[in-house]
Amino acid sequence: MTLILVAVKEELSEKDLPDLQIHYSGVGKINAAIKTLEIIKDYSPSLIINYGTAGSLNKKLKGLVEVTRFFQRDMDATSLGFKIGQTPFDDIGEINFGNTGYSCGTGDSFVTQAPRLETDLVDMEAYAIAKICYIKGVKFKCFKYISDNADAGANEEWVENISMGKKLFIEKIKNSMVN
Repeated sequence: MTLILVAVKEELSEKDLPDLQIHYSGVGKINAAIKTLEIIKDYSPSLIINYGTAGSLNKKLKGLVEVTRFFQRDMDATSLGFKIGQTPFDDIGEINFGNTGYSCGTGDSFVTQAPRLETDLVDMEAYAIAKICYIKGVKFKCFKYISDNADAGANEEWVENISMGKKLFIEKIKNSMVN
């Protein structure tokens, strides 16, 4: 069984893909982690697909992109000798589901200037979902629509573009039917 996990209904509605189960996590890593654990427990999916919006730190990236590498962008224990993004005393660093996609740094802040962590995209949920899928042995795919450039205009751009990517995502899912 394939499940789609989205933060908010504004990004994708259940009626957009009526043949697939769409679940909503809410915004942020904690909400995404809770919902991911719930759907794994309740449905035992073979694949979870995360779709949502993301800010791009690479001005050349546009449209819908696949993300395969995930980092925790707001973990900063550098004063203790750890690298930016590295969780102290955690054996899991970068989460990698393949090398053909882009990288995403997840944090609980809306990015309006480049973070210290080098990554292609920034969002607020993907790392948490990816880490739980990795730990639980659930296949994971992640698609993000570039809604803004993670700069001073990001808030206005995100509001304008939040629903623009769903058409591309729906087309991608219908063409590949990853069930």
